[in-house]
Amino acid sequence: MNAERVTIGSESKGDCLITVAPAASLAIEVEAGNAALVEQGIRVVASETAAAVGVTAARITVTDRGALDYVLRARVETALRSAFPEVASPDSSTG
Repeated sequence: MNAERVTIGSESKGDCLITVAPAASLAIEVEAGNAALVEQGIRVVASETAAAVGVTAARITVTDRGALDYVLRARVETALRSAFPEVASPDSSTG
């Protein structure tokens, strides 16, 4: 896969900053003020989103500022699709 480093989102309250970079395997890093409470949930959302998009090798860094799951999922998907343009877009199967 031809990939580049991509950053999506913001560090504003209620949002998250997602950075995706090439890697040999899937690695997820979480930075959050309340990491003990939210880290596992963020990891699950990020890994499920990567699997749904079809990306198995990337370093995903999540800087969370209180984003809800649907925001996190959208940010991760957008970052992955931007970093890995060869990943099919959601509309590509409707031909």
